[in-house]
Amino acid sequence: MYRSHVLVCGGTGCTSSGTPKILECLNEEIGKAGLTDEVAVVQTGCHGLCALGPIIIIYPEATFYSLVKPEDIPEIVNEHLLKGRVVSRLVYEETVSEDGFTSINDTDFYKKQHRIALRNCGIINPENIDEYIATNGYEALGRVLTEYTPDQVIQTVLDSELRGRGGGGFPTGLKWKLAKANDADQKYVCCNADEGDPGAFMDRSILEGDPHVVLEAMAIAGYAIGASMGYIYIRAEYPIAVDRLNMAISQAREYGLLGKNIFGTDFSFDIELRLGAGAFVCGEETALITSIEGNRGEPRPRPPFPAQKGLFQKPTILNNVETYANIPPIILNGVDWFKSIGTEKAKGTKVFALGGNINNTGLVEIPMGTTLREVVDEIGGGIPGGKKFKAAQTGGPSGGCISTDYYDIPLDYDNLISIGSMMGSGGLIVMDEDNCMVDIAKFFLEFTVDESCGKCTPCRIGTKRLYEMLEKITSGNGTLEDVEKLEDLCLYIKENSLCGLGQSAPNPVLSTLKFFKDEYIAHVVDKKCPAGVCKALLSYVIEPDLCKGCTLCARHCPSDAITGKVKEIHVIDQSKCVKCGVCMEKCRFDAIFVR
Repeated sequence: MYRSHVLVCGGTGCTSSGTPKILECLNEEIGKAGLTDEVAVVQTGCHGLCALGPIIIIYPEATFYSLVKPEDIPEIVNEHLLKGRVVSRLVYEETVSEDGFTSINDTDFYKKQHRIALRNCGIINPENIDEYIATNGYEALGRVLTEYTPDQVIQTVLDSELRGRGGGGFPTGLKWKLAKANDADQKYVCCNADEGDPGAFMDRSILEGDPHVVLEAMAIAGYAIGASMGYIYIRAEYPIAVDRLNMAISQAREYGLLGKNIFGTDFSFDIELRLGAGAFVCGEETALITSIEGNRGEPRPRPPFPAQKGLFQKPTILNNVETYANIPPIILNGVDWFKSIGTEKAKGTKVFALGGNINNTGLVEIPMGTTLREVVDEIGGGIPGGKKFKAAQTGGPSGGCISTDYYDIPLDYDNLISIGSMMGSGGLIVMDEDNCMVDIAKFFLEFTVDESCGKCTPCRIGTKRLYEMLEKITSGNGTLEDVEKLEDLCLYIKENSLCGLGQSAPNPVLSTLKFFKDEYIAHVVDKKCPAGVCKALLSYVIEPDLCKGCTLCARHCPSDAITGKVKEIHVIDQSKCVKCGVCMEKCRFDAIFVR
């Protein structure tokens, strides 16, 4: 029995910040201090506050250390673990109070969260099946196999009103019911762990922190629809998640929780991984299925739907990681418990990856219906530097921008669709007054153009033309006619593209046109970028009354665009200026402005 447990975040974010070295130093220093039999070091999944990594939490005190460096470890071991004295300088400031230290769960970041899909992330060692079992792991599978019929399982999922967390929000139970109704000699259960949205890392974090929950849920789904084989399609760029999934599959097979006659019943089910090469289009279900089959990842026309003819032309269900992570808790806690969380049309919680211009970058899980304002201002800690909120992009390249007009919108599927955005898999990128919304639309279009599989003309050619028009506008060559054409082309692409990638690709353009059309007008009429982002529309000028003639700007200008003698007013030649901003950066008298 250990007197202290030292939990070290082993998610991708903290790992890239130095967790392996932290673990090495911890074990070494604990050994030197003779505490090996008293203190356990546990590598966990993501704790959520990714910008604070590497993170260490010491129990039973629940002391939260952030931004820990290897050179801090001797002090933590000698002061905290040996002498019981908290190292105050390393404690996360939000847990410091007048009375000492508060629980991390009482901070603004955590107290409005409700962790269901993330319930084990940051708590258990994802590489140890015993720790998952200790948190009721595989109990739901055991209960289903011994107490439920397949129809009862499907009815439970239907009654819970769980909707797919991968984007479209299709009722999970209905998808399972359709697959069960189709007779076949073989059926398949697939997991979409491809997650290619810029700024999205929800599914990756669940797989890194709690891989067994996905295996358990897929086995439950297999029993429900009559499948004996499952595939997890995960991108190869997720090496930590891939390693932990392989480890979890081996452990589950060893424990008899995958394979033949699970829990002594006549139900057999196994799972294999399939690695994707990073194609965003393979997040679309039919393209993913095509890729698992060994073919180029391109979407198929629907119908037939995967529940009718999916993988290898057999009935197949496909859900994403977060959807599966909700299944065992629903079985264990009941339908009424799950339905008590969320809104009338969207039950349960949603995991979001908070990014962009926000203080608390990281992973959050909130009840459906939580407002955007609560997420940004309270959970996210607001915007750095006292800047004003301008917009939030939800749903990645498939979603749209939400303006300040809808800052208090409850976040759920239908509300977001009603304003031209979408839930998507859960990326939420916050933008402030320094962001150009035309440039944001162009950024997402560039991504979509690169990721289009090219199978259908509206997406292959249409998105390219859209991008070219945005490039024309941001370079100062656009016209009002271009702005009108943008919307017409967007609507054509949405109506005629083969799959969800093309159908949703225009969303960033349409939403920014809807809420920020004045910025488009400024770009084409005034030839100015109001946010000062689009370089072709910027002009750096020196204010004569503030210039001291120090020559710093001229000496650092890479294009020799600045002239002037010592102690004389300097001037910028706009025909030579490359708009790099070095002059403004070097000026000590704030004499250079962007116009």
